[in-house]
Amino acid sequence: MDMDAIEKQRCLECGTELRGRSDQKFCSDMCRNSYNNKISSEVNNYVRNINNILRRNRRILLNLNPHGKIKMPLSKLTAAGLDFNYFTNIYTIKSGNTYYFCYEQGYLLLEDDYVTLVIKQEYMK
Repeated sequence: MDMDAIEKQRCLECGTELRGRSDQKFCSDMCRNSYNNKISSEVNNYVRNINNILRRNRRILLNLNPHGKIKMPLSKLTAAGLDFNYFTNIYTIKSGNTYYFCYEQGYLLLEDDYVTLVIKQEYMK
């Protein structure tokens, strides 16, 4: 068998010809790390972006509700930049009202474009 006919193994990251084990995929730890970081970056960016939105929502709720419970116009939350599409959990009470939480900070949508801001209590688990 002609050795020139056998295709040489190349590093998946930089393309350098590999020497050593037959199952080797990378020429160095740096290339292996760089390759794996590229592969996982899209998933990591997606999760990071959602976590940033959740933290921002929590910070907004915390700043608007320093004493634990307050009623205010919904427009204040909107103006502050709360993203109503992202929350960590939902708590529905017997009356059917639903609280939306970003970690321990929550809100209840009321009639007439008002909202009640609350802090999660032990019984809401």
